[in-house]
Amino acid sequence: MRVLLDVNESFRIALSAIRANKARGVLTTLGIIIGIVAVITTMTAFNGMKNAFREGFSSIGSDVLYVSRMPWVIMNDFFLYRNRPPLELAEAERLELSLEGRAIVNPTMNTRRSIQFNAARMDGIPIIGTTEKQQAISSTVPQIGRFLMANDVRLRKRVAVIGVEIRDLLFSGANPINKKIRIGSYWYRVIGVMEKQGGTTFGGPNFDRQIYIPISSFVKSFGGARGTDVSIAVKAPSQEAVEDLEYELIGEMRKIRQLRPSEADNFTINKLDTLMGAFNQTMGIMILLGLIVTGIALFVGGIGVMNIMFVSVTERTREIGIRKAIGAKNFSILLQFLFESAIICLLGGMIGIVLATILTSVINANVMPASVSVPILAIAILLSLLVGVLAGFVPAYKGARLNPIEALRYE
Repeated sequence: MRVLLDVNESFRIALSAIRANKARGVLTTLGIIIGIVAVITTMTAFNGMKNAFREGFSSIGSDVLYVSRMPWVIMNDFFLYRNRPPLELAEAERLELSLEGRAIVNPTMNTRRSIQFNAARMDGIPIIGTTEKQQAISSTVPQIGRFLMANDVRLRKRVAVIGVEIRDLLFSGANPINKKIRIGSYWYRVIGVMEKQGGTTFGGPNFDRQIYIPISSFVKSFGGARGTDVSIAVKAPSQEAVEDLEYELIGEMRKIRQLRPSEADNFTINKLDTLMGAFNQTMGIMILLGLIVTGIALFVGGIGVMNIMFVSVTERTREIGIRKAIGAKNFSILLQFLFESAIICLLGGMIGIVLATILTSVINANVMPASVSVPILAIAILLSLLVGVLAGFVPAYKGARLNPIEALRYE
């Protein structure tokens, strides 16, 4: 009971001291405010980038494996992969036969070409040669019109399915269905417009700014062009089967490419986890650097609080002596100044949270999806409290250890 009374009394005295020095208290919180704003915005920016990354590459599919000549993320010698023999359509056909319907196999080829409709022209547009199975792989559907069909591929029809951004820029919002566009040197009839998927960040593809054509037509029109390697997408029957399918793919591809047991793979199995791993590694370094910077900001803010608390203890030395003379314990004096320091830092933390929430709203509206979550708020409050306790402990301990007689003599 006595301890609770001491705590209550120390808390009230601390509040009175802060009210008596409002201007000094507000200025003291500036360092804490800056530090908390930095902590929250760093963490929300990381979460926002992670969510944007996942959303942007969601069409890749976590249950889809991609057999390619080169890995998506190159960590070793580039020329080691560049000198590999390219994948061929015949290998995709053999892989589909070997899997015997246990997975969906879809080969794709891609290049970049200028496209034109009347006077409107766009350069460097990704042209993707694929099959009707692309829809099953990416789970995206046309917004209007239709996607490629088996007959389009079999009969080498010059038809195209375009992204919404191409529709808007090339046709100015008009209905493009059955209109003919020039892709490179060839004319293709638009049969569909894909639903909006959104572009990706960090240099990834913009799925709304690409065109799908039958892979057979692609080979006929652009087959001899540079950079037309085949990539084979293989969709597992379920998420649980992905790991087993990956091992099976490696074995089948080694047989198809006639590799001896002693020879290394001359192909790569890519998947969404590969990109996520590289992203997390990169962002881990960035978040570490960001937290170091924010840690320095909080440290500087804590030093400022500590200096003010030393000043406060010195100014109130006589008050401490009087309190001790009438029976106040060292613990009560210690609590009084710890409460004062903690309240100042918590006040700075709350102001920092408000400012960071406003800043996050601006980021969410103009840059990328971002929001302040409850765990981030909890971390910010705990950091504010921790800085307050650590910054105030030494001054509070000094005040608690003052000799009451010497304190009463202090002028």
